[in-house]
Amino acid sequence: MRIRELVRGMARPRMGRRLISLLLSMVLMGVCVAVFDRIGLGTDPCSTMTLGVSRLLGISFGTVQLTLNALLLLIVLRCDLGRIGVGTLANMVLIGYTADFVMAVLDRFPALLTLTLGARLAVFVPAMLVFLLAAAVYMAVDLGVAPYDAVPQILAARSRRLSFRAVRVCWDVGVMLIGFALGSTVGLTTVVTGFCLGPVIAAVKERMKEFYGEA
Repeated sequence: MRIRELVRGMARPRMGRRLISLLLSMVLMGVCVAVFDRIGLGTDPCSTMTLGVSRLLGISFGTVQLTLNALLLLIVLRCDLGRIGVGTLANMVLIGYTADFVMAVLDRFPALLTLTLGARLAVFVPAMLVFLLAAAVYMAVDLGVAPYDAVPQILAARSRRLSFRAVRVCWDVGVMLIGFALGSTVGLTTVVTGFCLGPVIAAVKERMKEFYGEA
């Protein structure tokens, strides 16, 4: 019965558009995470922790991201199957391994390590705009969320005192602190994603309803 619920929950109008949008957004997010890391201005909270664990254990970023999300997936499967979909698996796999590939390419250009602050900001601004838009599209297609995103949603739904915003802030800050303790950079990217991602997701989702066949 739970498997039927899961499969039924994956059906959405205009699946072709949704799947193309999903895959493109995952790849773009992976590219942006790699750029953020290599220009030294920090990453989003989840990537901050993942990079810390990756460097500590000497395992690729993509493999750590997949493993950590797989562990969190056990919680989601137990508590709320409705949050799982093809987007869940795409997020777990594509962002991390795309970032690994782009990081390897960027490492062939050591001059990136000596960029001035102005040059790094010139790279950061368009990369951040692309990242925010891609993350918003990933949420707007409504094909399931990453376990990292689903866990605070589940916690908030079961809390009588805390709003989702409060739970999500605590979740991101806790994860960010773990990453910082493991040696990851907490910087401009971390702050901007923390404050801007929610509003951008809400705005993009509202504007893309018609494109995805929603009322």
